[in-house]
Amino acid sequence: MIRALLACALGALALGGCRLEPSAPAEATGSADAPVPDPPVVAGDTVRVTPERAAVADPPLPAPPAVTASGWALPVVGVEVGDLVDTFTAARSEGRTHDAIDILAPRGTPVVAAAPGTVQRLFTSDKGGLTVYVLGEDGRAVHYYAHLDTYAPGLAEGQRLARGDHVGTVGDTGNAVPGNTHLHFAVWTIEPGASFWDGEPVNPYELLTE
Repeated sequence: MIRALLACALGALALGGCRLEPSAPAEATGSADAPVPDPPVVAGDTVRVTPERAAVADPPLPAPPAVTASGWALPVVGVEVGDLVDTFTAARSEGRTHDAIDILAPRGTPVVAAAPGTVQRLFTSDKGGLTVYVLGEDGRAVHYYAHLDTYAPGLAEGQRLARGDHVGTVGDTGNAVPGNTHLHFAVWTIEPGASFWDGEPVNPYELLTE
């Protein structure tokens, strides 16, 4: 009996029955190496990525965010200054200008506070999707994070944030093209006593690259 079981086991190994990897999928028609076309690029927008290429980020990186010479932290973990693209003046629909920059990153990449401040509002909008408004410590600069996939656990209005604190994760909510996962990051200044959502746009690219 033992010899019979041993023979069966050896036979299974010889036939590859104990392999752990899944069997190869059925061969698709056409060339397997044919490139997948990217979604269309809107005039003035950054390069778009497919959902497959956007992938899903690894768990939050333990390294602290990169801090620029101006004292601002890059708001997407793992992104370097050289990865940024200045789309502040790029055209958008309805005759608008972008007044922001898009920072491309895989879905789920941690988004952190670029500068210290207080959370003024957590809001879901048609255009911005999941958004966070933070009023800087000077009471004048508003930092706006949009198209988030999720908020940081426990994030709440009135919460004080230090530079580098977790805000949320990169996504494609709102009017972002599905799969074009990125952080829409904007900064504007307000007059004393003015509403935090109504101010003069400031180019965040310059703040983050100086």
